[in-house]
Amino acid sequence: MAAASLFSVFFFFVLFNLLLFIHPCSSSCPKSFSCGNLTSLEFPLAQANKTGCGLFTVDCTEPSTPRIQLTGDGRQYEILEKISVNRFKLLDPVIQQGLNVSQSCLIMRNLSLPFSPSTSFTFSPNLTFFTCDNRINENGTKWDVFKDYRNYTGCGGFTVFYSNSTNQFPPGSSDFIPGCTTVQMPVKSNQDSGNLFDMLTAEFVLDWNVSDDCKACHGRGGQCLADNLNQFECKEDSTSSAVVVAAAISGGSVIIVACLFACFIVYNRKKRMDASRNATRHPSKSDVTGGSFKYGIVVFSYPELVKATSNFAASNQLGDGGFGIVYYGKLKDGRDVAIKRLYDHNYRRVEQFMNEIKILTSLRHPNLVSLYGCTSRRSRELLLVYEYVPRGTLADNLHGDSAKEAPLTWNLRMKIAIETANALAYLHKSDIIHRDIKSTNILLDSSLCVKVADFGISRPFPTDATHISTLPQGTPGYVDPAYYQCYQLTNKSDVYSFGVVLIELITSMPAVDIGRNTQEINLSNLAMIKIQSGAFDELIDPCLGYKTDAEVTRMTTSVAELAFRCLQNEKELRPSMDEVLQFLKGIQAGGDGNIPHSPETDDALLLNNKYREQRSPIAVTDPWRSDSNASSTG
Repeated sequence: MAAASLFSVFFFFVLFNLLLFIHPCSSSCPKSFSCGNLTSLEFPLAQANKTGCGLFTVDCTEPSTPRIQLTGDGRQYEILEKISVNRFKLLDPVIQQGLNVSQSCLIMRNLSLPFSPSTSFTFSPNLTFFTCDNRINENGTKWDVFKDYRNYTGCGGFTVFYSNSTNQFPPGSSDFIPGCTTVQMPVKSNQDSGNLFDMLTAEFVLDWNVSDDCKACHGRGGQCLADNLNQFECKEDSTSSAVVVAAAISGGSVIIVACLFACFIVYNRKKRMDASRNATRHPSKSDVTGGSFKYGIVVFSYPELVKATSNFAASNQLGDGGFGIVYYGKLKDGRDVAIKRLYDHNYRRVEQFMNEIKILTSLRHPNLVSLYGCTSRRSRELLLVYEYVPRGTLADNLHGDSAKEAPLTWNLRMKIAIETANALAYLHKSDIIHRDIKSTNILLDSSLCVKVADFGISRPFPTDATHISTLPQGTPGYVDPAYYQCYQLTNKSDVYSFGVVLIELITSMPAVDIGRNTQEINLSNLAMIKIQSGAFDELIDPCLGYKTDAEVTRMTTSVAELAFRCLQNEKELRPSMDEVLQFLKGIQAGGDGNIPHSPETDDALLLNNKYREQRSPIAVTDPWRSDSNASSTG
């Protein structure tokens, strides 16, 4: 009993000190705050430096133009006016810029409002538009439902349908119209204008309502969150004052029993966590087909995805991925999705399937494609469900059918280059090497924003490692020659592949074309030869404005020089991905990107007499290891 009493005193002492420690934190979130002329801002708003105090952050860096961030993608809206506690007048800078520069088609997208179990949103005035991909409507009959709607066909790859009289789907149609995306846009109060873009505005009034559950959670000092199924979850401190009081009046013997029981639970939980970590480190086929996923993503039923794709109809096929065919689909909740279907069920495919799930569930970036979920372990096929990216691949928009309908201007290509570099720099900072960067893995949404995709063969790259030893994998024309020759994968391998993409952007040519001269079949070889000889006029696509527009000439030439450095055979001579990003931003801002020159690199770089011809080892006639028989050695 003496020992029990002594343990009880010790236990009370610990609880008392813990209570003192917790108490000051409960008041760290102010009840209200001000930002410039905006006063009495309350929950769910929070200051940007007050993590966990609210659902949406207000940036007061520039008090004259306060901004609110509603989602985790970094997009901010300027606050024009506080109308009431939960009603604000906002301005979308992205839409405003699009209207100002007359690139109106690029702004036809939904506002980036969160889908949250804690809060509901409405914005007004608004109108529903239907942006429909012209490639899906080959026979011209699928869109008869819009016969009474106005239409705008000046957007190149898609047609916009709209009606002033309704915000609903057309009469006689369902919420599944293949190839069409429903978009709500802010419009001016007077919607009678016959011109589509005269109706649009960047200003709108946003209302929000916080759920009762979230209000109660916040009142208790908790945080309103969403679980893996997007259901409401309240995160509270496990040690509340009620628990402290209850524990304080408990007997010593009860405490000892409780502690022993808690130790037993912790011990068993630790065993399960260790087993889970081991399973994660060594994914096997059973993780997918006979076990369960542990990555916190939504699990879809196979019949649901069969219905979403009209039984994987050939008309819904979007293209071939790294290890499966990709189909367009429409989920029952109305979301447009892209569904990747494995070619077969062998171990190699399953390993790539698991690899893509692990990587995409651990990364969040606006220029990486979002993974919505996958099929369950009992599914007859393994399927991945991604966000649908309607404008297709960069390759198709540069030298495919889409390029003929709506060629990309140089400013758009520069934007695409920067956003792709931004995504790759983020991956490298997250210790991930993409390993298969190419124009067919760079997708464009309806606003021509980049979404880098296909992480089936990506690899984690430890920060203290100089390389990973593995058999070369990737796509002919894009593979790093140092990787191919030495079997050493580094983050500079992605830099080389990105250099090929830069050349595609300035030439509008594919990375491999057997119709070109032998030494120029690989675009990287062609570029190195032309740039080294200063023949930029034989390399850069004249349709971009080269030689007729001084600014385009300056930027395309600078990008060509940057690509030259990315394509060096010796990986040490290539810049890092973060440096590439900064160079591109510098070029866009009006300089040459501050591309560095030094005596050590000039001998191997641009326009010198000691230039050695450099060719990609992955030519069409070279021996090639396919993904199906290549295996990692490290």
